[in-house]
Formats: sequence, structure tokens, C-alpha cells
Amino acid sequence: MPLTDVTRELLIRYLDTWAPGALSGGRRATFALVSGTAISVPAAEAAVRVFAEFGDRLRGRELTMLVAGPGAEDARVRLADVQAELRTPAGLTVHTLPDAALLPAGLNAARAGSAPLLVALDGPADRETLRIVRAGRPGELLMITEQGSEGVRNAGFSLHAAVELVDADGRALLLSLGTPSAKSLEAFKSELWAVDEYAGVRLRDPKDPEGRLLDISLSPDPGPLRRALQEHLDEVGACTVTELKHFTMTDTVYRPADTVRALHGLLDSEAVTREPEHGRLGGDVVIALS
Repeated sequence: MPLTDVTRELLIRYLDTWAPGALSGGRRATFALVSGTAISVPAAEAAVRVFAEFGDRLRGRELTMLVAGPGAEDARVRLADVQAELRTPAGLTVHTLPDAALLPAGLNAARAGSAPLLVALDGPADRETLRIVRAGRPGELLMITEQGSEGVRNAGFSLHAAVELVDADGRALLLSLGTPSAKSLEAFKSELWAVDEYAGVRLRDPKDPEGRLLDISLSPDPGPLRRALQEHLDEVGACTVTELKHFTMTDTVYRPADTVRALHGLLDSEAVTREPEHGRLGGDVVIALS
């Protein structure tokens, strides 16, 4: 199923970004994967392979990986074989839990609070899991839910973003990330637009009333972002470029870096003005509707 392929690739790409940062600070970090229909056993195996690449960063540190849910027992033997094949460092420990309801207990046993923590969850999170994730430093939740759900929006994270993945038949999954880290959210957005193209799979902004579908591309169509920026400026008034980049990151499916390209288009069409009128489009330049 292409949607599963895309969610797995995005997860693995994000782990490749998350792991170095998580292992560069304190002495321990935790990653939890709650398996189901969208996050599968191959995703767990791929995660182990990612972590095996950071053996040098694991010296003197502990990285605990938890795999919970219906697919966990299927994964247990396979993950042990992968660890043996890769000769993963002693600092990487993998545990499987046969029931997703056991995740909070597993996170507590791993001392997941007060240290870097990432939970990838296929479905909504229970209250105790949310409490533990928010206690992480930083604690992040990557959630895959059905189209039309709230995702992580009301989960208490200071920053969050969501995107719908839509296949050729119109089936959709909502992928959302909650985090206290702007750097993490920006990295997530960057990986979102960098995943390999899959036949018929496109992106959709759940906040877009017109439901426009966007091709996955390193240079996405800036049209919907231009419209979103105009609507935001109409609502709140003049903004600096820095403020508009933050809006792009938190309120659209686009990356902060896409903001400047969209603004150049709006300036060329004279839909907006800038102050000062000339020079580099830096963060302190003020943008207003014409």
C-alpha cells in the first residue's frame, strides 16, 4: 500500500535527523514505535538499521527502542536477527510489548521522561502516554490517524503540524507531529517534501477548505502558500518575514524556506508591499497587503 510506504519512509527519514540530536545531549534517549496498519514490522526493522549507523554516538549512552502493539511479537525475532547481523552497539536496547496498552509502563521502565523521547503512534494516544511524552526533554509525538481526526492538535504541544497523505483512490491518512522544538518541526517539514515520489500519493493541507492536492516535490507549487499568506496578512495585518516563516511552519504544510519564494511571487504581482522597499528579503522586512 503506497500510503504505508510513504509513512514508513518519512518516519525513517525523520529518525535519521532525530537520532543525532537526541544522542548528542544527555546520556539516554527513547524511541517508541506503536505498530499497526500504518506503522509496520518493516518500519521497526528500518529503525534499528538507522540507529545502528550511530554507533559512535552511542558510546557511553543508552538508546532504548520500544515496539508495542499487535505487530510487536512478529517483530521480536526479526529485530533480534537484524541486531545480530548489524552487530548493533551495546547502548542500543530493543524491547517488544505485545499490547499497545503496555506502552506507558514500557516508557516508565525505560526512564523516558526528562530525556529525548520520540513516540511514533498508529492511532490516537491515551492520556498517560501523552503525559509521559510531554515530560520528555524534548518529548515528541508523531501520530498517524484517520482523515478528519484532530491528530496532535489538542494534545498540549507548543508546536504542531499536520498533513494528509492521499492516494490515487482518494484514501487519506493524517500525519501530525507535536513537539516543543521549532528545529524538529522544521526538520519534519523538510523530510516531508523530500520523500521519494510514490505513484498517485500526494499531500493535502487539512486546513485548506478547497482540499487542493499537492505533488510531493523539493520545489512544491507555491500557489496555495501564496494564498495562505495573503489570508493571514488580511487577518492579522502587517508581519515581518520571520513571523510569516513561523506561520508557514505551524499553519501550513509548507517549509519555512518556501515562504521567501512565495513572497517574491506576491511582490512581483504587487499583491503585497515590503518595508524597506529594496534590499535582501531578510527576517526583519515587514510585509503588508497592497
